[in-house]
This record gives sequence, C-alpha cells and structure tokens, in this order.
Amino acid sequence: MLVQPNTRSVANIYPLWKAMLVVLLCFIGFVYALPNIYPEDPAIQVSSVKGDPLAERELASVQQALLSAGYEVKSVELDNGQVLVRFNDTETQLKAQDTLKSGLGRSFIVALNLAPSTPEWLSSIGGRPAPLGLDLRGGVHFLFDVDMDAAVTGYYQRHVTDLKRLLRSEQIRYQEVALENEIFTLQLREGQDVSFEKVRQLIEKNMPDLVLIDNEGVTSHWQFNKTAVAEFKKSTVQQNVTTLRNRVNELGVAEPLIQQQGERRIVVQLPGVQDSARAKEILGATATLEFRLVDEKGDVQAAIAGRVPAGSKLYGSRDGRQLLLKTDVIVTGDSVTDAKSGLDTQGGSPMVSVNLDEAGGRKMLETTKANVGNRMAVVFIESRIESKVVDGETVKTRVTTQDVINAAVIRDQFANRFQITGLDTVHEARNLALLLRAGALSAPMEIVEERTVGPSLGAENIEKGVWSIIVGFVAVLLFMLWRYKLLGLYANIALLVNVFLIMALLSTMQATLTLPGIAGIVLTMGMAVDANVLINERIREELRNGHTTFAAIQAGFDKAFWTIADSHVTQLLTALLLFAFGSGPIKGFAITLTIGVITSMFTALMVSRLLVHWTYSNKKITRVSV
Repeated sequence: MLVQPNTRSVANIYPLWKAMLVVLLCFIGFVYALPNIYPEDPAIQVSSVKGDPLAERELASVQQALLSAGYEVKSVELDNGQVLVRFNDTETQLKAQDTLKSGLGRSFIVALNLAPSTPEWLSSIGGRPAPLGLDLRGGVHFLFDVDMDAAVTGYYQRHVTDLKRLLRSEQIRYQEVALENEIFTLQLREGQDVSFEKVRQLIEKNMPDLVLIDNEGVTSHWQFNKTAVAEFKKSTVQQNVTTLRNRVNELGVAEPLIQQQGERRIVVQLPGVQDSARAKEILGATATLEFRLVDEKGDVQAAIAGRVPAGSKLYGSRDGRQLLLKTDVIVTGDSVTDAKSGLDTQGGSPMVSVNLDEAGGRKMLETTKANVGNRMAVVFIESRIESKVVDGETVKTRVTTQDVINAAVIRDQFANRFQITGLDTVHEARNLALLLRAGALSAPMEIVEERTVGPSLGAENIEKGVWSIIVGFVAVLLFMLWRYKLLGLYANIALLVNVFLIMALLSTMQATLTLPGIAGIVLTMGMAVDANVLINERIREELRNGHTTFAAIQAGFDKAFWTIADSHVTQLLTALLLFAFGSGPIKGFAITLTIGVITSMFTALMVSRLLVHWTYSNKKITRVSV
C-alpha cells in the first residue's frame, strides 16, 4: 500500500531499554525452552530398601549383572545415592529389570524410570524439561490390591478385644471369648449374679455390629451383621484411597490419578514422576507406630522360654534385645496430626518430632503422669509381601515385622508433643515422618502391577494429532503471510516466540503438560494471531483514512491495545476460574491457558512492535507491507 512520505521517525515508539528488555526475555525463554527438545532415556533406578545411599560396590554389582546378561546400556552411574542405568530402547530396559531383580535380591528396589537427557550446561542453570502427563509420554502406573482378608481379620480381632474390655468394665466374668469361622463364642463363668438378658442388652447397645445367633445357659454365639462388614470393606478401600492421595501430595507429584477399581483394587498413575523407586516405597508402605508401656515386673527370660505373663507380649528391639511390653496400646499412628524429621540436639541422631491430636494427647498425658520413672516403648510395625518359588510356582506371603525402635524412661509427664529417637538413618526418619503425616493405611496393600505406561491414545492417534497441529499451524503461518505480507511475517515470528515462552514457563514451573494442556496452547496461539490481526487491520484503517505511516503504525498499536487487553483479561478470568474449581485435566488446560494469555499479550504488543521498529525506524517510509 503506497503512502505519503514520512519525515518523522518511529524511534521514539520503542525506547532502547525496552527493546533490550524484550530481547533479553525472548533469549531467556528460548534457553529455558531448549530442554524440551531432548528426549528422555528409558532407565532403571536401583536403590536400597532401607534407604541407605548406594556406593561403588553396588554400582559394580549392577554393572556385572548387566554385563553377564549381555545387555547394551547407554550409561551406568551413581545419582544421589542410587544407581541409574540408561538404555537405548524400552525393550532392553524391561528385560534388564527382570535380570536385576533376580540378581540383586530383596535388599534393593529396582524400578523403571525415564531419565532426562538435558545437557549439563542447561541443568546447571536450572533448565529442565516440562514433565508430560500419562496421556503424552506416560509415567509410573501402579495397581494395588487391598488385602481384604487381613483387614477383615483385624476387624474381627478388634471386636474380640472390645468385647473383653466391655465385659471387664461391667465386672462380668467370662470363661472364654473366642472367634472361629466368623462366629463369636461367649462363655460366661457360672456362679455370678448376671442374667443373660443383661449381657445381651449390653452387647447390642455397645457393639451393634454383632447379632445373636443362639444361647444355651452361659454360652452364646454371635455373628457379624453382613451390612456392617460390607460397609467396613467399602470404607477400608476409600480410606486407603485417601491415604494414597495424602502420600502423593507429600511426594509433590502433579496431577496424579488415584481411583478405586472394582471392590478391592486401586489404580495410581503418577505422570512426570522423577523418582519412581521412592514413589513405590512410600505408596506401598504400611508402616505405623504403637506406643506401649514396658512391663517392668515381667521376667523376660521366662517369656523367651514361652511363659509370657498375662497382659504382656514379647517384642524384639533393633539392638537384638527382647522386651516385654503391655498389650494395651496407649496411642497409635492414627492419632498423629503432624510429624517432622530432624536430628536430636543432644546426640545428633535421627529423630522424628510428633504432634498428637486432642484425644491422643490426653491419653498420653494420663499415661505418662501415672508412669513417671517407668519406660515407654515405640513399636514400629511394617507389613510387606515376600515372594518365594515353591515347586516351580511363585507363592506370595505377607510378612509383618514389629520392632521396638525406642524404649526410654518417662522423666516427666508430657502430652501431645514429643520426639521419637532410635532410628537408623536420616532417610528412615524422613520416610517415617512422611507416613505419619499422610496417615496409616486401613489395610495392607500389594502392588500387583507396576509399569511405565505410554500414551493413552495410542501411538497412531498421537501421530495423527501431532500432524493435525502441524498442518493447522503451517496453514495459519501461510495465511498471515499472504494476508499481511511483512507484518504477517512479524506476526508469525511473534507466534513462534509465544510458543517458546509458554514452554519455558511450563518448564520453569515444572507444570505437567497433558493433552488438555496442548489444547490450551492451541487456543492461545489462536488468541495471539487474533491480536496481531487486530493490530494490522487497525494500521490498514489508519492508512486508508490518510494518516502518515508513522501515525498509522503508532495508532494501530495504541488503539488496538484496549481491545486486545479486554479479550485477554476475559480469557484470564475464565482460566483462573477453571483452575480454582476444576481438577485433573481441567487444571492442566487452565494452567497452559493462563500462561498463554500472559505470553500472547507480551508477544503481540511488545515483540511485534519491536520488529516493526527495527524495520521502519529512522527511515523515510514510502510503503508499508501490510
């Protein structure tokens, strides 16, 4: 379009400091977007079950096992106390996992991983690729099976204990309280002035889950209400789902998927996870604590020989000694409201600082007040699955360990704040604190499936999706070039800068990118192009009205500013509402949309204007290519 010669300069439109700031921001965005072009390597992460850092000896063992099996590896290295093995393909990775599991034994955790291949110079300045969701590049997938048999057995045993306690509190003497095949047998002692009707009313009032079957003299039989048992099973799985969510939050995993599958299974998908070994260790752990008084009067040697006094139980401590503890539990890990790991100020050993809830603190205060000078023990209870090959078949058995980690003298009464010492390592203290904060599992769980999953839409669908995005993107670029000539080229450059800035911010924030997130980026690109269309059309309108080139360019940017700002602010409010009230994929869409709104404003009003300045500054313009 021909225009009148311009005797003014547009240099004053764009000060030098502003130009330098825009160039600097674009350069930083380009650098921090670079890590996303480097593919991740299929890898195996080997760590110690106890959490101890691995050394050169374990590294050599892993190398020897891989060398003996003839696997081709990309690299083997020590990384933060763990052995990280990189492979060239996923097939070799999966085969090597089985080899290392059988070769290293149960003392090590062998987990699949995807290791970033970002150059060292980028990593040194904090450059990291944006983590991708399971629908794009996969992540860690766990399928847990809740041990419902163990949960129901514990449920029954608690009722046995509660029934005995209830009878003792009412001074009703009993000969036997037994449970067999889900049937309670209650046998009262003869010669006491207690009617069975009173016992029946007492049990039905305080233990409504029990239903009377029959009674004959002093003996009665009870069974569980089927509805109550079904509700217990349902609540057990729901409580485990809640606990897993808390533990995932402690791990800091973005946009996880945790949901019930069937009656007793739970699916956990962790996109973008960097430490799958720690995730496996924390999610499947069933560790909890019990606080018990030490039986100071009991004979430990007699108990070792099999003569355990009534009301006590024999436990082993980590230093090899045997201790007699009272069977009555003061409080358990369920009463813990907060737990933090650290080092003991006196001895420098690992410790966990514990806060109890009101009920637990009250019970602890009553116990310590009455037992100053006696010892209180902390029992660490952990349940795990062990596999053994019997007659050519793999048999899985659940093993529960109960170790006394601390038995200290109660020097003074205390309530809801105290410390646990006697832990072996700082890592163990940190994990214990995490588990106590997240809560104990209602029932033990077994990982029945573990894998690194690929894109949920399938490779073919993702390839088609990528090509559709590329074709659409190229079509927009060609249209802008055809419609707006040189200024259309500047709009395309601003659009590319916008994409780089979005990826740089996602990488810096470590926000998980999912397919809905890509949809947000595509929508943002449309908004960015729309902003440049408004600017270019405004410039054309000003030129048709007879304004000078300088005035038309300046008016094009200035007058389009408020229109662009209004549309972007509306989009920003929408994105913030989606983020506030949405969840999962909706949050992913909202995050990229929010970032895109900000970057598209910057590129449309700053980058495009800078390019115009560089082209037409300090020149007598006779034609504007628009």
